[in-house]
Amino acid sequence: MDAAIDRSFTPPASRAGLAWSLADPLAIARRILIRTLRSPEELASSTSTPIIFVLLFRYVFGGAIDVGHTGYANYLMAGVFVQTIAFTSLAAGTGVAQDLQSGLMDRFRSLPIGRSAVITGRVLATVVRSILTLALVVAVGLVVGFRPQGGAASWALALGLLLAFGFALSWVGIALALVVRDAESVQNLTMTLVFPLTFLSSAFVPAATMPALLRAFVANQPMTHVIDAVRALVLDRPAGPETWLALAWSAGIVAVFAPLAAFAYGRAARR
Repeated sequence: MDAAIDRSFTPPASRAGLAWSLADPLAIARRILIRTLRSPEELASSTSTPIIFVLLFRYVFGGAIDVGHTGYANYLMAGVFVQTIAFTSLAAGTGVAQDLQSGLMDRFRSLPIGRSAVITGRVLATVVRSILTLALVVAVGLVVGFRPQGGAASWALALGLLLAFGFALSWVGIALALVVRDAESVQNLTMTLVFPLTFLSSAFVPAATMPALLRAFVANQPMTHVIDAVRALVLDRPAGPETWLALAWSAGIVAVFAPLAAFAYGRAARR
C-alpha cells in the first residue's frame, strides 16, 4: 500500500493547479480509510460507544426522564448524533499522534507533497468515517423507537450541521495531537473534553430541568446549539436561531484551531 501511495505523490511539475492541491489530501484520506477497514478492532471501538449510549439511555434512563409528548427515543437521538460526531472527529488527533510516534509523519514529510496535505487528508477521512458511523447510529435508533418526521431537505441540513461541527472538531483533535504528541494522552484529553460537554448540554435531558447557573452554561455552549438544531430538523420543528448559532460555532472553531494545527505541524516539521 505504501508503494501505491508513493506513486500517487508525483512531483508538482506533472500536475496543474487545483488538481495538485486536491490529489495529495485525497490520497492521504484514501490510505487512512483503507487502513481503518483493515482494522476490525478500530471499527468496532468507534461504533460500539454510540450504540451503547443509545441502548443505555433508551432502556435504563429513558423511563425516568420526562421530555413531554416527544417520546424519549426521539429526544435522545440528536444528542447521540452529536456525541458520535464529537468522538469520531476528535479521534483524528489520536490518529495523528500515532503517526507521529510510528515515524510515518516523517516519511510523509520526505515526500514531494503539499505541507498541509497530511492533516487535511486526515480531516477528509474523518468526515467519511463520520458519515458511515452516523448511518449505523440512525439504524440503531430506528430499531429502538426513533421516528423522525423531518423531510429530505431537513435531514440534509441536519447532516450538513453535523459534518460541519465534526469538521471543526477534527482540527481541535489534530492541534492537540501536534502539541501533546502522545496517542494515549490525546485520547484521554478528548474523552475529558467530550463527556462533560455532552452531559452539560441538552443531549440527554432538557436544559430547563437544570439549576439556573448550570442552565446558563448549557444554553450557551456549542454542543447544545448543534443538538437543538439537529433535533428540531429531524423532528420537523422550527429550529429558530439554533441553525445559525451551530454554524457560527463551527466556523469559529475552524477559524481558531485550523491555523493552530497548521502552525503546530510546521513547527513539528522543523524539529
